[in-house]
Amino acid sequence: MPGTPAQTTTDAPVPAGFLGPDRNWHLGAGLMTVAATVAFAIWSFTHTGTDVNAFLLILAIAFGLFMAFNIGGNDVANSFGTSVGAGTLTMKQALVVAAVFEVSGAVLAGSSVTETVRSGIVDIGAMHIDPLSFAYIMMAALLGAAVWLLLATRMGWPVSTTHAIIGGIVGAAVTTGAVTGTGGLEMVQWGEIGQIVVSWILSPLLGGVTAYLLFGAIKRHILAPAARAIALGSRGFDDAEDDEDDDEDGADGPEDDSARHVAGYERVSELQQSAFAESAALDLTPGGPGAELAEHASHLSKKERKAARKVERRAAYHALEKRVPPLAAGASVLLAAMLVFKGLKNVGLDLSLGNGVLLLIMLAVGVWMATTVFARALKKQSISRATFIMFSWMQVFTACAFAFSHGANDIANAIGPFAAVLDVLRTGEIGTEAAVPTAVLIAFGVALISGLWFVGRKVIHTVGSGLTAMHPSSGFAAELAAATVVLLASVLGLPVSSTHILIGAVLGVGIVNHAANWKLMRPIFLAWIITLPAAAGIGAVVVLALRAIF
Repeated sequence: MPGTPAQTTTDAPVPAGFLGPDRNWHLGAGLMTVAATVAFAIWSFTHTGTDVNAFLLILAIAFGLFMAFNIGGNDVANSFGTSVGAGTLTMKQALVVAAVFEVSGAVLAGSSVTETVRSGIVDIGAMHIDPLSFAYIMMAALLGAAVWLLLATRMGWPVSTTHAIIGGIVGAAVTTGAVTGTGGLEMVQWGEIGQIVVSWILSPLLGGVTAYLLFGAIKRHILAPAARAIALGSRGFDDAEDDEDDDEDGADGPEDDSARHVAGYERVSELQQSAFAESAALDLTPGGPGAELAEHASHLSKKERKAARKVERRAAYHALEKRVPPLAAGASVLLAAMLVFKGLKNVGLDLSLGNGVLLLIMLAVGVWMATTVFARALKKQSISRATFIMFSWMQVFTACAFAFSHGANDIANAIGPFAAVLDVLRTGEIGTEAAVPTAVLIAFGVALISGLWFVGRKVIHTVGSGLTAMHPSSGFAAELAAATVVLLASVLGLPVSSTHILIGAVLGVGIVNHAANWKLMRPIFLAWIITLPAAAGIGAVVVLALRAIF
């Protein structure tokens, strides 16, 4: 925006001070985490009784909260990476959205009862071990998965928390079986391991293909006319001044479609074109992304430029008003279905198929009408601003839906094993199911958002800008594509990982823009492969240490 660079250079630098410019946010998140931990520890002792081994319970609490912390730093950061990278949400706004929707998803729709064995990948029941040995396995699985997640997060690698906890359970259980003589590798259900291997390929492939098709359609039918209209502006890409001229000219004027072509436009990369359509401050400096296109547009006469621009402006606003609303309506139906099937399944909603379909139809019609009214209101804005605002709002809703669904489901990777340990310490027995008190859901939800704030930035950078450049439309397409695949995979029972699906969707967007960073993808894919054995190895060492200590 004009004047912004000069203003930035004249402002006095802000002193970093203690903990930097975000000191209050750091202190707030830290104090919230400490308070939740202390309160949860006090509650845990009252819940299990006074005769429990205090040191063992404290370790279990620490391991469980540490796992939730690292889920926030990796898995939640992965989910918010597209929104932050696109500029739709700031890091602080992402924290607030996570605080509200992740915790709400965990508390409102988190499972009230969990299986004692988090994964059916190891036949622990056949080991006939004592309850404390079972508790050691679950604790070791939590720490093994958490340590690997922390290492991956520090490297900026988004990995599957589900695969990590499965690896921790496998390593701890097989090691315990070998030490006690109650089992070994034969306990591992290798068919389940095979499904995990399949997910390494299937998940990103499905996410990538879906995002490629969706974002390709958005670019062709919505972003392209907006980018051409901006390029034809009298002052390069800032079309605000031209809006007044066009209003004065009225609706009548030359609209020869042959004037729409701008020589050399095709030579500008598709990534730049989508950026032009969504950026309020475009770089016109020599060698910058907008310089070439602006130069060719300037060769047209004023009459030719204005005639061509009128056609493109009308096409751009027509796309916002006629093509975006059905897209938003379809997205709302998919996200609502994902919440019902993946997020709200534990609330006790008992909707018949007919009632569910009727509810979704009502939602679609409401969103369609609201988006149409919103698009018409944006006609007073410049093309770039109108496009940016429209897709930014749509991406906010996809981010909120993802956060709620994530809080309702993936936090179980920490809660499941911890609830099993808590139940063993309280009852002294291994139950087939373990109750999950609300206090556990709240405390683990707080740890989740704390992890996002303190260690999630590198993963957010990887997903939001490292793999490809993100803008609101591309971020929206990636999130919607991922939600679609997650929903269909859940219905069809396909072995997929939501983390891998979203990474594939981001790469699909990058392929459309011819800007996918395959070099960065190589270490990420390697991290996917070693997640299970790495967590298993750490879990094996931890379970041996626990057995030696206790």
